[in-house]
Amino acid sequence: MFGLIGHSTSFQDARRKAMDLGYDHIAEGDLDVWCTAPPQLVEHVEIVSAVGKTIQGAYIDSCFVPEMLSRFKTARRKVLNAMELAQKKGINITALGGFTSIIFENFNLLKHQHIRNTTLQWERFTTGNTHTAWVICRQLEINAPSVGIDLKKARVAVIGATGDIGSAVCRWLVDRTNVAELLLVARQKQPLLDLQKDLGGGVINTLEEALPKADVVVWVASMPKTLEIDSTNLQSPCLMIDGGYPKNLDAKFSGKGVHILKGGIVEFFTDIGWSMMELAEMDRPQREMFACFAEAMLLEFENCHTNFSWGRNNITLEKMDYIGNASVKHGFSTLNLKTQFQAAVA
Repeated sequence: MFGLIGHSTSFQDARRKAMDLGYDHIAEGDLDVWCTAPPQLVEHVEIVSAVGKTIQGAYIDSCFVPEMLSRFKTARRKVLNAMELAQKKGINITALGGFTSIIFENFNLLKHQHIRNTTLQWERFTTGNTHTAWVICRQLEINAPSVGIDLKKARVAVIGATGDIGSAVCRWLVDRTNVAELLLVARQKQPLLDLQKDLGGGVINTLEEALPKADVVVWVASMPKTLEIDSTNLQSPCLMIDGGYPKNLDAKFSGKGVHILKGGIVEFFTDIGWSMMELAEMDRPQREMFACFAEAMLLEFENCHTNFSWGRNNITLEKMDYIGNASVKHGFSTLNLKTQFQAAVA
């Protein structure tokens, strides 16, 4: 069995979903009540892949909401408690989605393996970052030419280049895509210098330097709230892949020639009888999902029960090839500009 650990996009959405599920005592509580609420296994699902393999899965709501991000101990406890519940339910491989993955990495939850009387078995969990990185790379390769961008002549900026997903995308672009110029953007200088040395190339830029020059911008970092960019100063055409969380580039950038694509999203080949992706505001929630969630499904399809994506900067091209091949084999495709537009007008 595979598992998915997620959360609602806001406190308001979480309360509405809890009411729909019959958890009135939680739904009616204030944020302090929700801070003490335990995780809930809210849905079971059966999925058949394109090659006929059937698997069982479960969705666990961590009862975390973004309004809790400033409460360090609460955020940490929410993620660890959800992981404990997944393990107690006997789930073979569980993906951390949304902020639960970010909290796990940024708060270094590897130091907290013992939860009450449970020792978490790390091999039962994955961040899903390898599949996310592969999907973003394929989205870039597929969609840039569709808007008139020749990648062999293009400048590609990776915002958040030194992160787990960002560094994997950079390695792929250098070794597999052969873009004309790779612009490396991140907050800290030394990790950028280390990445540049590891890649054997790439040009270190500030965000303000990179945006006007880039034909393609891959965002795998949170966007600064104070960022002010005149879209008329961007290249035209310009493809922006919103691979961060939450996905909010379309609220900041607009204009003729600017194409914004939701990054790290895949679509299954057929409808899935679940409601869990409605929490994530997918355009087609019966088919679309975060690539990190799909990684847990793929590992279950392949009987590969291991912490496939784990730690920072451990994603290899070989792992990306493996999970990418499995993704295609079992019926997943990347979300592209055309399918995104079709879903928006449907």
